[in-house]
Amino acid sequence: MKKSINNIILSGERPLYASRDLFLERVTIGEGESGLKESRHIVAVECDFQGKYVIWECEDVECRHCHFADSDRAPLWYNRNIRLSDCLIDAPKAFREVDALTLERITMTDGEETFWYCRSGQISDLKIEQGTYAFMHAKDLRISHLRLIGKYTFQYARNIEIHNAVMDTKDAFWNSVDCVIYDSEIKSEYLGWYAENLRLVRCHLSGTQPLCYCKNLVLEDCSFDSDADRAFEKSSVQATIRGGITSIVKPLSGYIRCDACSEIIQDEIQSSSGAFKIEIG
Repeated sequence: MKKSINNIILSGERPLYASRDLFLERVTIGEGESGLKESRHIVAVECDFQGKYVIWECEDVECRHCHFADSDRAPLWYNRNIRLSDCLIDAPKAFREVDALTLERITMTDGEETFWYCRSGQISDLKIEQGTYAFMHAKDLRISHLRLIGKYTFQYARNIEIHNAVMDTKDAFWNSVDCVIYDSEIKSEYLGWYAENLRLVRCHLSGTQPLCYCKNLVLEDCSFDSDADRAFEKSSVQATIRGGITSIVKPLSGYIRCDACSEIIQDEIQSSSGAFKIEIG
C-alpha cells in the first residue's frame, strides 16, 4: 500500500530522496534540488514541481494533472517507466535519457533540448513550443497528434513513427534512420537531409530544398507547396505525388510519379542520373 502525502509544501535538498511507494496529492516541491531523486513507485496528482532536477534516476513514476514550473530545470532525466497525463511543462530541457516513456495530453511551453536520447515510448496529444533540437537521438518512439514549433528537431532519431502531426521545424529529421510519418503537415526548410529509410505517407510538405542527400527515401501520395523547390538533390527516391512540385535538382536514382509535374522539372531531370525517371499523369 502506498503512503499518502497531501497538501504540503516541501523544499530544500532532496526532501523525498529515495522514496518508495508514495501517493502525492496537491504537494508542492519548492525551492531546492532533486526532490524525488532515486525514488520508485510514485504517483503524483495535482502536484506543483518548482525545484530543479525533481525526478532523476527514478523508476515507475506516474504524474497526473501536474505542473512543472519554469524554475524546475531539467526535471525528468535518467528515468525508466515514466507516465505523464494532462500535465503542463514550463520547465526547459524536460526529458533526457528516459526509457519506457508514456505521455498523454501534454503541453510544453519550452521544448528546447528535450527528449534527447529518450528510448521506447508512446506519446499522444503532445504540444511543444520553442522545440529547438527536440528529440535528438531519440529512438523507438510512437507519436500521434503532435503539434510542434521549433528548429532542428528529430536529428539523428531512429525508428520513430508519427501520425497526424503538424510540425513547423527547420532542418528536421537530419541524419535520421528508419523514420515514418503518416497524414501530417510539415513546414521545414531543408527537411530530412542525409536521412536513411525516411518514409512519408499522405503528408503535405512546404519549405525550400526538402529531402536532399537521402538514402532509400519513399513518399506515398504526398503533396508539396509551391515554395518546396530544389527537392531531392543527390537522393535515391521513390515518390508518388499529388499535384506537382516546383523543381527538383539531380536526384541520384529512383522515380517520381505525379499528376502535374512541370516542364521545368523535365528539363532538370535531363541533368540527373540516368537511373532516375519521372512519370506524369
